[in-house]
Amino acid sequence: MAGVHDFTAKSLAGEDIPLKRFEGQVLLIVNTASKCGFTPQYRGLEALQRAFGPRGFSVLGFPCNQFGGQEPGDAAQIGEFCTDNYAVTFPMFAKTDVNGNNAHPLFNYLKSEKSGLLGPSIKWNFTKFLVDRSGKVVARHAPTATPEGLTKEIEALL
Repeated sequence: MAGVHDFTAKSLAGEDIPLKRFEGQVLLIVNTASKCGFTPQYRGLEALQRAFGPRGFSVLGFPCNQFGGQEPGDAAQIGEFCTDNYAVTFPMFAKTDVNGNNAHPLFNYLKSEKSGLLGPSIKWNFTKFLVDRSGKVVARHAPTATPEGLTKEIEALL
């Protein structure tokens, strides 16, 4: 049976990153954007990373330009934005499609494991998938769910 750890994704720097690298960690996989009303959630995501990272947790950020063109930058611009504005230390990946024919296989898998209220498609930026240490998708949260609101669920998996 496939799991999150079976996928590979490109980092912002263009390096192939096997998600097996995160085996044994609790993950919060998020499609992000720099020019979205939810962009300030980067602050909360980074707070989760700093609070729980030492205990075996990581946020994985996947910039996406499929919703309102809200991630127009290239990899360098995205990285600079995240560092300069939110001091992001968690792994950020290359700009990724999460829906449609060019959707990254990881996101096809995540959506197949946890459908949303309106079906499997991701409806907007900052949809969050919580993954346990074994790579199983245990929850999906809408963009309106704040990172801070996920603290108890993350702690329970740690």
